[in-house]
Amino acid sequence: MARTKHRLRPADRRALIEDAAARLFAERGYAAARLDDIAAAANVTKPMLYRHFASKRALHLTLLTKHRDELFAQVIEHVTPEEPMQPQLHAILDAWFGYVEQNPYAWKMLFRDTTGDPEIQAFHLELHASARSLLTTLIRPDEIDLPQQEIEPLAEIVRSATTGLALWWLEHRDTPRQILVDAMTRVIAGLIQSPR
Repeated sequence: MARTKHRLRPADRRALIEDAAARLFAERGYAAARLDDIAAAANVTKPMLYRHFASKRALHLTLLTKHRDELFAQVIEHVTPEEPMQPQLHAILDAWFGYVEQNPYAWKMLFRDTTGDPEIQAFHLELHASARSLLTTLIRPDEIDLPQQEIEPLAEIVRSATTGLALWWLEHRDTPRQILVDAMTRVIAGLIQSPR
């Protein structure tokens, strides 16, 4: 009895390519992840891969954009700018680390491998700026008696510390997420205390 080959819908095939590419970019880095290997891992031909993505850079940027948008959407659900920061902090951090836990390949792509490509480096700088901007909406000087000029540097400290802790966690997966959320909550709460 001959088996009929199941034909995937274009969206399903694209999803397979994206999943394979995310894994290989995270495991090998941008330079070492070859399109031939991505096509093989997705079980598609290289010409089929090119029907969905014009280049390796286009595929990488598509994945970066997708994961950035998903991460921000997951975090933003817990942000209420008109409310005090302190009560929101735990839920925001839990959403942040929840994304890391659910998407370790995405996280490595977003924050570990910058490729050296100018367009991808620009994407990473924009990502950092967006995260800082989100944090500056939460750190309100009137709420914590903080000088206005300290808000952006403080937002960058929080952004880089949270990113660094997430990258550390990828190598220490036996650490429960709650430990990271509690530790980072404690650090941020300490940072936003007025020095006066």
